[in-house]
Amino acid sequence: MYSQEVMDHFSNPRNVGEIEDADGIGEVGNPVCGDMMTFYIKVKDDKLEDVKYKTFGCVAAIAVSSKVSEMTRGKTLEEAKSVTKKAVAEALDGLPKEKMHCSNLGAQALSILHVTNAVHKIP
Repeated sequence: MYSQEVMDHFSNPRNVGEIEDADGIGEVGNPVCGDMMTFYIKVKDDKLEDVKYKTFGCVAAIAVSSKVSEMTRGKTLEEAKSVTKKAVAEALDGLPKEKMHCSNLGAQALSILHVTNAVHKIP
């Protein structure tokens, strides 16, 4: 059912945790399945220096969070916000059709990051 890549990220999740003094936080959930994801970022020199997350959910939700944290570390905020659900699913060597909403949650959490003024200068 799940790819080797999904199982690896589920069994050995990367970057789990919270950044206390985060420069940005994005939180999403799916009321139907109960999955919840919160992403925390730390920005240095306009790049995501650190990405951590806390996820409550199924195998796919945990794997998606782990993979998204790897995919976005070192990228600019704009690059991170442009990660798509398709890119996440492909990076995990696919997800079952009924679990594609999990990849959407990961991408959505990044797209709605609430970033402090110090990091993202507001005109």
